[in-house]
Amino acid sequence: MATKLAGGVKGVDHIAYVTWNPAETIHFYRDVLGFPLVHCILAPGWGNEPHPDFAHFFFHVGADAKMAWFYYFGQEKYEDPNVTNLLKKARHLALLVDTAEELEHYKKRLEDAGYPIRHGVPVAHEMIESIYVYDPNGYNLEFSRVLRPITEADTADTELSIEALIEVSQQPEPSLAKVWARKGELLLAQEGA
Repeated sequence: MATKLAGGVKGVDHIAYVTWNPAETIHFYRDVLGFPLVHCILAPGWGNEPHPDFAHFFFHVGADAKMAWFYYFGQEKYEDPNVTNLLKKARHLALLVDTAEELEHYKKRLEDAGYPIRHGVPVAHEMIESIYVYDPNGYNLEFSRVLRPITEADTADTELSIEALIEVSQQPEPSLAKVWARKGELLLAQEGA
C-alpha cells in the first residue's frame, strides 16, 4: 500500500553503500540477483573537505527504490576493526518478495552462484520469513516475504512494548525480563486491574 507520511515522505528512494570492488558488486547484484543497473554518476570529488573522485551507481530493487554504491578512486579497502559480529549481522537491507516461490528463487540463485545462505534455510520471525546472505562487500542482505499482515492488535501491542522498552532502557542494567515485567504492569493498568 503506497501512502505518504505526514510531511510528504512516501517511501525510500535509495540506500547507499561503499564498494571496494565494483566488478564483484555489479556481478552480484546485476548478474546473480538480476537487479537492473539503472544509473551511474562519474564525478570529481566535491565539498569543503578533501573528497576523492568517485563512481556512484544504482540498481533498481523494486517499488521505485534503488540500491546505490560508491566506488572511491585511489582509496584502500577499509574495514573497521571495532565493528562487532553482532553489529555486522544487525546492519542489513531487507528486500521484500511476495511468495515462498520467489524466496526460493533467490535462495537458489545465490547458492548456485556460490553465495551460502546464512542458517541454510528460511527463518520465520513472527510476521515474515527470510533468507540472509553476505554480499561480496560483507554487507548483510535479507530477502523476506510476509507471513501475515500487521493488525490493529499488533499496533496496540507495539505501543506497550515500546513504552516499556524506553522506560527500562533508561534505567541501570536494562534487560528483556524487565521490559516484559514493565509491559505487564502497563497492560494491567490499561485494563484497569
